[in-house]
Amino acid sequence: MKSKIVRIGKKGVIVIPKDVREALGIQEGSPVEVRLEGDKIIIRKKDLWEEIVKRGVKINAEDAERELDEAEEEWLRRL
Repeated sequence: MKSKIVRIGKKGVIVIPKDVREALGIQEGSPVEVRLEGDKIIIRKKDLWEEIVKRGVKINAEDAERELDEAEEEWLRRL
């Protein structure tokens, strides 16, 4: 993918171009990692399931999915 130029907005907000978000499957609320490498800002999509496996956490996927759904429903009720 060709590099893109974006501007920094108020409060340091950077808008990731739509085609980049779509290519990576990033949506509103998706977790990303931000780090510095020299004079570069690296923004990396975080996969929470990958992180759980990497940490060796034993988890039942169905239970976790149900908990996430319940948390999302609670969040939406507060809007």
